[in-house]
Amino acid sequence: MDDRPEARVEAQINVRVWGLDAEGRPFFQNAHAGSISSEGAQLSGVRHPLRVGDVIGIQHNEKKARFKIVWVKDGALPRTVEAGVQILSNQRSPWLDLATSNEQPVAPGGNKRRFHRHKVLFPIEISFGDSRRTHLQTSATDIGGRGCYVETLLPLQVGTKVNISFWVESEKVQTTGIVRTSDPNVGMGIEFTALDNVVQEWLQAHLDKLDDSIGGKVAKGAGGGGQ
Repeated sequence: MDDRPEARVEAQINVRVWGLDAEGRPFFQNAHAGSISSEGAQLSGVRHPLRVGDVIGIQHNEKKARFKIVWVKDGALPRTVEAGVQILSNQRSPWLDLATSNEQPVAPGGNKRRFHRHKVLFPIEISFGDSRRTHLQTSATDIGGRGCYVETLLPLQVGTKVNISFWVESEKVQTTGIVRTSDPNVGMGIEFTALDNVVQEWLQAHLDKLDDSIGGKVAKGAGGGGQ
């Protein structure tokens, strides 16, 4: 099996993972993938027991594929596991472009992948262009300078345009967004479409500080009244 040397990208990327856990219960959660290659990756931060030989689904950005679990071990954080996964033969890697590049992950447009996504509960408000739809007071569970993921049983359809507002320190930030992924009964991924580079960097620095200070758990009072 070593006759095909494989380049690996060590940088962590955000993924969504789903399937049946080792106890036969369905799960769907955000996780990290590292040591990625065109054939597989190492998952971390999985909060469900996994079993070698089972098949799970993994999504990166808008691309999905099925993988076989080849090894499992306890994770660095309590009640988490790490797992090595190998893509099935009839599937295309969702991070193929990253795995075949010698560079750090960079999305089209230059600097998008600089913005690491943080797993914090970050209060946001979602509103719409028409006044007939109710504003949604909610929290992102995964957020970075380019977008966020909101867990909800009733996600909006892919392509839905929204208005997003949130607080950074004592300043209210407003931007437009678009739903890029929609997972029924789970949540939706929203891309921020109107934040200039300065605001993106400011938001990212704020999130970095929050994650360091609260251990990535809860962003309490993310600003001066962002509820």
